[in-house]
Amino acid sequence: MSLKQGFSRKLALAFSDDNFLSVIKKIEGFVSKVLSLAMIAVILVAIFDLILLLGQELFSPPLGFFNRTLIEVFGLFLNVLIALEILENITAYLRKHVVQVELVVVTSLTAVARKIIIFDFSKATGIDLIGLAVAILSLAVSYWLLRRTNDRHQAH
Repeated sequence: MSLKQGFSRKLALAFSDDNFLSVIKKIEGFVSKVLSLAMIAVILVAIFDLILLLGQELFSPPLGFFNRTLIEVFGLFLNVLIALEILENITAYLRKHVVQVELVVVTSLTAVARKIIIFDFSKATGIDLIGLAVAILSLAVSYWLLRRTNDRHQAH
């Protein structure tokens, strides 16, 4: 067998469906692990930022009162919770190698809830409110359908 034929045979073997999918799976796993580490860094920085803000707000005059609105503080808490849910999405993917749609929808619902909590209604236009309403309704219906489907599959 010539060198050229041996190389082409090895190349064909390397790009066979099974080998190619194996390489893709390894790359997906690596990317998921990198994303997990990056998300952990984001969560730690967000918690540090939250603690700094709380310290500044509680220990600056007038003592014990928030100079910023509580809504801004709640927004920071929800940022951390959303980041935790995203980390849960990534780790669930690492465990099962499937994107869990229900977790994604719950994360999206939390993000929309955060938006509503920190939303400045004085600057809102009608289209902003309609967009939020459509997002809430769509996500709520999606979550309801997913739960209903999952409950049916678990009952059988």
